[in-house]
Amino acid sequence: MSAPATPESALPTPDALAVERAYLDASRAALRRMREETEALDLRDIGATAVATETAQHLIAQRIAALAEHAGSPLFFGRVDGRFADGVEGAEPVEVSADPNKPVESFWIGRRHVHDELGDPMVVDWRAPLSRAFYRANRAEPLGVELRRRFGWTAGELTAFEDEHLTDPNEADTAGGILAAEIERPRVGPMRDIVATIQPEQDEIVRSDLGHTLCVQGAPGTGKTAVGLHRVAWLLYAYRDRLARTGTLVVGPNRSFLDYIQQVLPALGEVEVGQTTVEDLVTRTSKIKIRALDEAGSGTLKGDARMAEVLRRAVWSGLSDPTESVAVVRDSRTWRLAVYEVEELVAALRTRDVRYGAARDMLRQRLAHALLTKMEERGESPDDRVQDAVARSRPVKAAVDAIWPAVDPLKLVFRLLADAEFRAACADGILTADEQATIGWAMPPRGVGSARWTVADAVLVDEAADLLYRTGGYGHVVIDEAQDLSPMQLRAVGRRCSTGSATVLGDIAQGTTPWATPGWAETLRHLGHEGARIEELTRGFRVPLQILEFASRLLPLIAPGLAPASSVRRAAGALELRAVDADELAARSAAAAVELLDHEGSIGLICADARVAEVAAALRAAEVAHRVLGTEGGAEQARISVVPASLAKGLEFDHVAVVEPAEIVDAEPQGLRRLYVVLTRAVSGLIVLHTRDLPAALAVPVLGAR
Repeated sequence: MSAPATPESALPTPDALAVERAYLDASRAALRRMREETEALDLRDIGATAVATETAQHLIAQRIAALAEHAGSPLFFGRVDGRFADGVEGAEPVEVSADPNKPVESFWIGRRHVHDELGDPMVVDWRAPLSRAFYRANRAEPLGVELRRRFGWTAGELTAFEDEHLTDPNEADTAGGILAAEIERPRVGPMRDIVATIQPEQDEIVRSDLGHTLCVQGAPGTGKTAVGLHRVAWLLYAYRDRLARTGTLVVGPNRSFLDYIQQVLPALGEVEVGQTTVEDLVTRTSKIKIRALDEAGSGTLKGDARMAEVLRRAVWSGLSDPTESVAVVRDSRTWRLAVYEVEELVAALRTRDVRYGAARDMLRQRLAHALLTKMEERGESPDDRVQDAVARSRPVKAAVDAIWPAVDPLKLVFRLLADAEFRAACADGILTADEQATIGWAMPPRGVGSARWTVADAVLVDEAADLLYRTGGYGHVVIDEAQDLSPMQLRAVGRRCSTGSATVLGDIAQGTTPWATPGWAETLRHLGHEGARIEELTRGFRVPLQILEFASRLLPLIAPGLAPASSVRRAAGALELRAVDADELAARSAAAAVELLDHEGSIGLICADARVAEVAAALRAAEVAHRVLGTEGGAEQARISVVPASLAKGLEFDHVAVVEPAEIVDAEPQGLRRLYVVLTRAVSGLIVLHTRDLPAALAVPVLGAR
């Protein structure tokens, strides 16, 4: 597919285009000067202390990285002319000027702020309050904008622009060509930012306050992932100091997805945002090596929210009543706490809402403090050093170990899964006998090191660790594909933003795990953010309508409560169904991918996981460069990607060939949902190759399909 032609309305006069190009050159020069000035700073002893110097050097390094001009990314993509109040880059919303005599000003909107030598803005950051007018202004509400200009680019060079005169009632609305061209532009490689094409409903979500958790139900092609990432970038702009202290985190479904989105935030100048999967998140501290996959039954039960109470019981099960006094010898005198005194200290701690490990540490100090009180009553004057010494003494430590024994979260979960008697005691009245047997190991391993741990097990260890000591959190966490997280996984992520906020992204119809959420209210409850606002994105911008209508035939079966997605695009020949012979399936699939190389952009060849090796072999036999997602094999920059259906979620390709839908459906209990995901990965064209009958909902003839 060739790039969409620039519309006649977007072809400015040569003189006008030359003026804009000159402004572009001046802006690029200003950005280079800003970077050079930052690089020239003397970073030796920049702070009052060594730590302050190191912190300042780190901030300067971040600043230098943020000022880099990314090749192929235009420095600005739009311009607004209008009468605005002063302060275009402040924290407060920009208002329309009330002074009719105020001259019309022009502001160029881009990916980052650029200023001249006097500090006046040459390019306004897309996140600045003024930029809101660029995205949301329309003829009914111009927001002070008299003219909105969008720029067309080719290989990073300004080639065209088109104008909208929002306050001229006599001028027809001719805009849209450049915007459509940018939305439809083919791509190869990682996901790009969408700052040039953010739509009003997307912009409203992006600019939501940090203090509110937001849940976005987004149909395929509505840009929910991009919206979530741009929201992070906006929050870091609007709440820089606060988030610099507390941090931000993006949680994705798998590493292939993280590879796909990894360039979005750096392209927007944000290089300090952590990106991880749930698996990496929960194994980071426990050091568990994941060696196995849970079956659907055991994985669902281990991910059930009831396991939180089972673990709480397990952690606290070792607590004992004091049976002996505590005696400490100091300076030839013995200081003693009677059993009843120890009981009172233990009872006081148990009534407080304190985590197990923290309470254990407090018990040592409280025993020591009680002993020091006795010393003071006898006329001695012990200080804090004496209390610390008493707290570390052998009798106090022995008493604490007997009453409040230390707990290792990994060993605790190992015991819970290996010891049926212990498991029964902890799960009594919570899990049935059959459920207890399902989560247990039929043949317990010899020890922690030889256990075949699963991701669900690691989540249990993470929960147990939090029962001991509070898990550190972030100021804001983005959770993508959240519909696929189990209640226990949601609790693990929620712990990381219990004092912050979150952006929850997903699509109920794309839930493919056995424990996929039935609805967002339940997801938010397990996450610990029940008061979140839920927004729904239903208007697609990249996926053609024919493809969405075809895939949406599955919705009554997989998510009957959801409205089908719409699309602003309809592309001729976007959908083709091909029936092929079974013995030719792999070869015909490879041939379809080669055929798609005649079009621009990326190509995804998606099939059931079990057929990946065969399809990849057919491409190798045809000597076609390709890569296989989820492996180290293949050419990293190849346009063709062989994609296991289990890894397709969250990805998009300009053209997709789907191989044998019936196999994808049969491969897992949520097969129809997986197929829905797979069918909606294409943004320009979709070929469906099948030897078996299509699912009944898809078998009805498709208008416009070949």
